[in-house]
Amino acid sequence: MEYVKFGRTGARVSRLCLGCMSFGGHHGSPTDDDEAIRIIHRAIDAGINFLDTADMYAESEVVVGKALRGGKRDQVFLATKVHFPTGPGPNDHGNSRLHIVNGIERSLSQLGTDHVDLYQLHRPDPGTPIEETIGTLADLVRQG
Repeated sequence: MEYVKFGRTGARVSRLCLGCMSFGGHHGSPTDDDEAIRIIHRAIDAGINFLDTADMYAESEVVVGKALRGGKRDQVFLATKVHFPTGPGPNDHGNSRLHIVNGIERSLSQLGTDHVDLYQLHRPDPGTPIEETIGTLADLVRQG
């Protein structure tokens, strides 16, 4: 497996990233939990150390968290995203400070971890000032 440096983090990540959107039955492409866990473990065994999910794929985050229990969390570079609706309320979508903070807390809970390695915006949000969005992300980085 070939690895590349990830920005200025010092982390080395596999050139291949395992996208986990379909795990847990999200988007009508169900992969049951046991099969998803087997896929994740096989990818890790093959040297893939970069996993990607999102808070809107709630079932996926839960399955990824299950797969990483027992010491596998430290073997991967874990990425998740925020933006899309996670509920029916007016604050359940977008890139506002409130949604980003709620999103990372939800993701950490669903993933069963205390940190993610890469937190991404799934889409731009023209309804939220970019200063609010970037400031919130910077605050999260400072908080670890």
